[in-house]
Amino acid sequence: MSREYIARDPRTGRPITVGRGRGSKKRVVAEVGPHVALPPQVVVPLVTGEIDTYRVSWKEKDHYLTRNDGIKALANLSGQLAYEGHSILLELLTDNNPEVRIAALSALPSVAESCPDELFDYLSVLLDDSNSQVRIAASHCLKRVAPIFPSATESTLAFEMRHQNRARSKQAFSGLSALCETWPEVACEHIDELLQDEDLYLRRSAAGLLRKVLHRGGAAAWDLVGWALDDEDTETRQRASTCLVPLAHREQRIATILAERAILDPDSKVMLAAIRCIEVLDTDHGRTKDLVLNGCIHKNSSVRLACIKILPRLMGDEVLRNHCNALLREEKDEKIRAELKQMAFDAEMEGSEAQKNAFLAPAPAVPQIDREIVEAQGKTVGLEELPPSVFNEQVPTTRDKDVRHG
Repeated sequence: MSREYIARDPRTGRPITVGRGRGSKKRVVAEVGPHVALPPQVVVPLVTGEIDTYRVSWKEKDHYLTRNDGIKALANLSGQLAYEGHSILLELLTDNNPEVRIAALSALPSVAESCPDELFDYLSVLLDDSNSQVRIAASHCLKRVAPIFPSATESTLAFEMRHQNRARSKQAFSGLSALCETWPEVACEHIDELLQDEDLYLRRSAAGLLRKVLHRGGAAAWDLVGWALDDEDTETRQRASTCLVPLAHREQRIATILAERAILDPDSKVMLAAIRCIEVLDTDHGRTKDLVLNGCIHKNSSVRLACIKILPRLMGDEVLRNHCNALLREEKDEKIRAELKQMAFDAEMEGSEAQKNAFLAPAPAVPQIDREIVEAQGKTVGLEELPPSVFNEQVPTTRDKDVRHG
């Protein structure tokens, strides 16, 4: 996929807002243990052998730390000490002792934040180390660094996801999953390549990550959903179809286009996902109306029933009854016929005496407080408004009457 991809509105030609390219800023989380209590000035001497052990207090207990603990503590160094620790770490990654290499791998992600030079080259080599425990530690290390250093780990991550060893592949996919949060546009490129692979496991795994990049990946992610919905593998399409409803809440037009495609899918799960998407869409949109109306005569009964239930949102009572009566002439499914009959039923004309009388029932009594408010405005409840002259005429008081008679 081209990095220069720009989605444009077909009517105006202007770029469409496609979301943020970069996700939340993320830093490597260092592994926790007694080694975090080591003073910085002690770390290098402990690693080089100048000090055999060092006592620290951690979580209210005393611990006697050795060289391997010092190696893990290289992750805690900063400033000039961090560069010195980087040089030492490069040597440790090629040490003859597997435990030393494993400890060095645990420190690699944090050290790489200060000085990444050559570290990822060593990591790619250790992924194929002769010792199985070192290989496991290297896979775990790749999962940690992939979301933070996408460029440095791009080729290594791509290779590991395609590895025949499923444990290594799963660790790499975990790294890609985290990459979806931090660098969604890079994750989209990985997913793009995976969806074109012949391996079903890779396509299915990639389709399962589409929801993670759906909103932050922008138009590139929408294209990936469309391609996955066209996949020949049913499970891949099913996983991609889970994106339809979330997309309908954010991008109505794109969701409508994808739902039109998915509702014709031979798999029932994909079709039902398309229906749930349609239920969320704005039915005032002409294209959505056509989609619902066409769904009412779909060959699949589940699709027909779901679309028929949406009809009251599209039509007024009279038009709805006429449309339902027209559908009843062709419908054979008893469950759908019962739904159509209920919608086509006109209680005012075809109901029982009680139902018909309900339309003639008097209006409910007006609450006293509302009656007082209306009367204060010079109006009456339930009757025509009194002429203004009535309110302009002053009512004579007792004193006025006495004056007149006098």
